[in-house]
Amino acid sequence: MAHAAPATRRHHRRSAPLHLSPGMLAGPLLLGLVYGIYAAFMNRQTGPVTVANVFYGILCGALFAAIMFTLARVGPRMAKEARAAAYAAFGGIAVGYLYSLTGDSFLRSAWVGLATGIGVGVVAYYRYYQRES
Repeated sequence: MAHAAPATRRHHRRSAPLHLSPGMLAGPLLLGLVYGIYAAFMNRQTGPVTVANVFYGILCGALFAAIMFTLARVGPRMAKEARAAAYAAFGGIAVGYLYSLTGDSFLRSAWVGLATGIGVGVVAYYRYYQRES
């Protein structure tokens, strides 16, 4: 006699709890610190250090670190192409913005950002393609 197969239970996938290890935070914070100091230095333009300049550096560094942390957290759930494109856009925009602080033309900083973005995208895609299982 044939018996019906038991119905499978549907498990709702819950989001994983937020585990923040010191190593996960160290990279974005350290790079955000370096980015913020460099942005404040470039914005200063050999003038005196002011409170506004310090806050500008803190803001730039915090924004950089937050975006980098978000990319590192969300990135593994993305397709390799989208992940490489996200890192390419982030790298290109970050370097292009720093270059724009030098006072050079907008087109020159756009080209520098585009070239950096293409380079970061190629390297990131190659890295994620090699780690494919």
